[in-house]
Amino acid sequence: MDSVKIWTIGHGTRPVEELASMLRGAGVRLLVDVRAHPGSRRHPQFNRVALESSLAEHGIGYQWEGRALGGFRRPRPNSRNAGLRNESFRGYADYMESEEFAAGAGRLVERARETRLAMMCAEQHPSRCHRRLISDWLASREIEVEHLIDMRRSEPHVLTKGAVIAAGLLTYPGGVQTDLDIG
Repeated sequence: MDSVKIWTIGHGTRPVEELASMLRGAGVRLLVDVRAHPGSRRHPQFNRVALESSLAEHGIGYQWEGRALGGFRRPRPNSRNAGLRNESFRGYADYMESEEFAAGAGRLVERARETRLAMMCAEQHPSRCHRRLISDWLASREIEVEHLIDMRRSEPHVLTKGAVIAAGLLTYPGGVQTDLDIG
């Protein structure tokens, strides 16, 4: 398998110039937005159109993948991801078993083979965001993931405690609480 690396970033409350600087510092040329709803009333600089324009000024492309990779999914009653006590994370883990997710994640990986990219959501730290679960899925396929935390720090992705990979399927079974920050 070709070596592929994907970065993640959360816009948080930082200025868009700081976001662009962090991306440039990592050599990122394309930002893939994985927000289901790419807008922010409190931070309009992160609305889809404004962000795409700002990033273009910094030589960074923009692509929205929120339809396939966005959060806010409901858990299934028969979820095999009971180790995720947080309903939102459990719902997203259930969704990761769908064809729609697989197609979106496949596009993300293919783009990463073509250009250096980062996926972005709103939460600044990945432990509070579905980026963490997407990163687990990527790691389960031997794709390196690096989380851009702030201007001076990044963290390599470590598979979430309690995650199980069996027969190519990533799950978070009951009996083990994951280390996702749900506070």
